[in-house]
Amino acid sequence: MCAAREGRCGRRQRALLCCVLVAAWEAARGQLRYSVSEELPKGSFVGDVAKDLPLDLAAFGAGGARVVSQGRTQYFALHASSGHLVTAERIDREQLCENVQQCVLRCELIVENDMKVYAIEVEITDINDNTPSFQKTELELRMNEMVAPGTRFSLRRAHDPDLGVNSLQSYALSGDEHFSLSVQAGADGEKRPELVLAKALDREEAAFHELLLRASDGGDPARTGTARIRVAVLDANDNAPAFSQAVYTVRVPEDVPVGSTLLRVTATDPDDGTNGDVKYSFEEISEKASRAFQLETDTGAIRLLRSLDFEEVDFYEFRVQSQDGGALSDSARVSISVTDVNDNAPEISVRSALSEISEDAAPGTVVALLHVQDRDSGANGEVRCSLGEGVPFRLERALDDYYSVVTARELDRERASEYNVTVRAADGGSPALRSGAVLALRVLDVNDNAPVFAEARYSARLPENNAEGALVLTVRAWDADWGQNARVRYRLREGRLRGAPLSSYVSVQAETGALYALRSFDYEEVREVELWVRAEDGGAPPLSSNVSVRLLIADENDNAPQVLYPPAAPGPGPGPGSGAGVGAWGSASGAWSWAGVELAPRSAEPGALVAKVVAVDADAGQNAWLSYELAKATEPGLFRVGLHSGEVRTARSPLARDAARHSLVVVVKDRGRPALSATATLTVVLAESVAELLSELGSAAAPAEPAGSLTRWLVLAVAAVSCLFLAFLLLLLALRLRRWRRSRLLPPPSAGAALRGVPASHFVGIDGVRAFLRSYSHDVSLTADSRKSQLRCAGGSCCDTLPARPPPDEAAPLRGEDAAAHRAAEPDGLPVSAATAAAPGFLPPFSLLAHLSLSLFTLFPITFPLSSLCIRTDVCCSRPSFTVLFLSLLDSISHWVPRPPIFSCVQVIIM
Repeated sequence: MCAAREGRCGRRQRALLCCVLVAAWEAARGQLRYSVSEELPKGSFVGDVAKDLPLDLAAFGAGGARVVSQGRTQYFALHASSGHLVTAERIDREQLCENVQQCVLRCELIVENDMKVYAIEVEITDINDNTPSFQKTELELRMNEMVAPGTRFSLRRAHDPDLGVNSLQSYALSGDEHFSLSVQAGADGEKRPELVLAKALDREEAAFHELLLRASDGGDPARTGTARIRVAVLDANDNAPAFSQAVYTVRVPEDVPVGSTLLRVTATDPDDGTNGDVKYSFEEISEKASRAFQLETDTGAIRLLRSLDFEEVDFYEFRVQSQDGGALSDSARVSISVTDVNDNAPEISVRSALSEISEDAAPGTVVALLHVQDRDSGANGEVRCSLGEGVPFRLERALDDYYSVVTARELDRERASEYNVTVRAADGGSPALRSGAVLALRVLDVNDNAPVFAEARYSARLPENNAEGALVLTVRAWDADWGQNARVRYRLREGRLRGAPLSSYVSVQAETGALYALRSFDYEEVREVELWVRAEDGGAPPLSSNVSVRLLIADENDNAPQVLYPPAAPGPGPGPGSGAGVGAWGSASGAWSWAGVELAPRSAEPGALVAKVVAVDADAGQNAWLSYELAKATEPGLFRVGLHSGEVRTARSPLARDAARHSLVVVVKDRGRPALSATATLTVVLAESVAELLSELGSAAAPAEPAGSLTRWLVLAVAAVSCLFLAFLLLLLALRLRRWRRSRLLPPPSAGAALRGVPASHFVGIDGVRAFLRSYSHDVSLTADSRKSQLRCAGGSCCDTLPARPPPDEAAPLRGEDAAAHRAAEPDGLPVSAATAAAPGFLPPFSLLAHLSLSLFTLFPITFPLSSLCIRTDVCCSRPSFTVLFLSLLDSISHWVPRPPIFSCVQVIIM
């Protein structure tokens, strides 16, 4: 048993090896063979062509390969991405290969890039997709009641176009005991059903018999077709018709005219009357044959209904039946062979062709792939091909019916820029039939000429402030080549201008060479642009040449004069600025105005220089020449302006009746067309000193504010300070009580030693609390910004300050002991902060109160005008806290008072 199993395994391996070798041999010969079942859906896999040849998948992409079939219908297609051969249509084997045991479809694979062709054969295998069918599903037979049992009657065969086990396999009969079924095998292997009379008929007993004939194939699952048979019992007819021969054979050419009688079948019946009257009919015929032939019922003549085509169907076979009036019949087979006639000229199909070729192509380059076919057979289908004379091409056989047109020598475009190659084909018939095809081929030029510019150097002038996209100039270049090699494109060479790419300033139109300005040029920024334009043809590799282009920017009067003095205000507004002496505003015409404040003494002589207006113009040439003139003055004739210098001078001496404040408007113009201008406004104050100047300006610019708001805030401030002062007194009282209580418990041994020798008149006591009495003299200068306020304590108007506490090892001197020595050591005046530091035991509580009052004014801001405040108070106070508190109040208020146009002077003297 083991030996038998090993023998079977060895046979399988040898069979598989043979299949592989056969496939490899076919692939080596350039021919592939596949097998696929019929009725597969569109797109079904047939074979891997790329793997079996083998070929690179890159050769299949972008139309590089395609499949071509010889018939009108393309049954196969090629997937370019995978290289698989797939079905392009649903294939019906019975329709394509009727009555053919092996159905093979042939196609060719054409590789465009390599100009190669490969033959592919696909065998279509049969499946059980057809049910056995009878030509007539309702049959009627007439039988004489005298027919003896055992008599056989021929029945119409069922037709199943499938092959092998899928074809018709068996018949079965049911319905009546008088009949049975007998199946006979013919010489061609076909099964013929016969109805056998099993029991004698009796018309008087039954005039009709109903039977059911079933035909089954051998498929899995099996398919079954049925036909109903109706048997009518007649009176006796003892002779059946008989054909003169069992098989009728005829050969006819395919060009036989329609309507011709191809043959005549005859049958005889020795009976008389209706029993001897024979009628002819088709017993079994295919659909194609029924459309091509007609059988005359009375004569048995077979006529042609349509033209025959050997290339489509070359053989027909069917069965005819003769039947007499007594329903006895006979059958015969008819075979018609169609012979070929040279009625088809050779067909030339251009499978792949080049429309153009480079003149430097090497000899032997394939320019076209042709398929030549003649549908005739034998000598009528033999084709000979040739090319016209005088062309540099030749024909080479590629595969069976394929030819390649290749170059025979090098081409020269200057001698011939195109060719019309005529391919001729003739068959071997008599007379021979011919056909031809023309291939149009254009010779391409080789890029061997660089573009040439019309000028060696280009230059152009461009006014500044040009419109964006304005045309500057156009460069031109020509190329002597042809086609794409002569197509010139222009572009800028890389460069930078003022730190930016040159392409952001200008651009060149690639097709026309027009140079455009991408932005508006400013002569004050760029006066000249040097650039290079490259002309490049469309060859591969491209050839190019360069040309220099120079752009000169022409100046225009686009900049108004700019006044440097008087300087401009921080921001433009509808009127003069609120600064200490400078302002600026804009005008509807686009010019700017500057303002300033100048001082002129009333005692000035005629021609005295008051001020000078300084202006510049960013333009060049005549556009930058400036002139000055006095456009407006408060007092005409008092001042004049130099035409070219801009100096403002007095035209006459100021008079007592002249106003103290004068406004002058000076216009600065350039000489451009149109001229542009700017204005400068000067405020001239006739005063002898700066203080008088500030007083004049301050009184004119002091803003007004409702008094109600000021009064409300002052009341709130006084109330807050009073509350803080009361709280401070309560705190001092509490501290004093605490100290007094501690002194009662532990009295100090040397209490009052530090004040020994000080006169009692220098102290004032309240509830036992002593405070040092002294007078203060302060000079306070306040502005709207308290950070610029000044406080100075004058030493001449106040008594000596209390010296710092001496070290522990020294006795603190009193003022009565050595007042002169201490006065000589102290400075003339100290700031409040210095005085506070000099008496740490005395002033810190009041300094604390000052900071508290400052914090209060921070929470409740007070805003009121303070243009000029002069306060003189003579106060003799026993507590200096009032002075520090008042100064702190003034300092706090100054943080929140807006800056007045002039400084305010405040002198506070407290004696």
